[in-house]
Amino acid sequence: MSIGHTLLGLLESGPRHGYDLKRAFDEKFGHDRPLHYGQVYSTMSRLLKNGLVEVDGIEPGGGPERKRYAITDAGVTDVQRWLATPEKPEPYLQSTLYTKVVLALLTRRDAADILDTQRAEHLRMMRILTDRKRKGDLADQLICDHALFHLEADLRWLELTAARLDKLAEVVVK
Repeated sequence: MSIGHTLLGLLESGPRHGYDLKRAFDEKFGHDRPLHYGQVYSTMSRLLKNGLVEVDGIEPGGGPERKRYAITDAGVTDVQRWLATPEKPEPYLQSTLYTKVVLALLTRRDAADILDTQRAEHLRMMRILTDRKRKGDLADQLICDHALFHLEADLRWLELTAARLDKLAEVVVK
């Protein structure tokens, strides 16, 4: 996820202080990974330097002065371009799990056991996500669905690999 573009998008609804941006980000996107304040302010500094935001006002506070940031026309254009650009699909062609299975076969270890252990871990995570989805709001449900669909695809791969393990061993252990 592009933190800069996300903060710019949040600014499209109106000027905000860094604290407000962090709170909005964490509420909408940061359930599992809230932003650190330093990350917000370093990102805003970079966006300011690049002309994508401007300081809309400075207010005295109990500590340092509070800057209110507003998105510029260039910032709006940048967000629009980012939103219109498709994300690169991740084909997972260099899977760590595949590497573990092949190494297990090469070293005469039980590759089926590795697949079983991984299957159990995937199922455990799917139970956690399903519970979170059941209790969450619509945004959380969609995030969980995305993760669950990926885990389901991984489970299909685990089953397929387990069914082909003998053939893979013949190819790998020559």
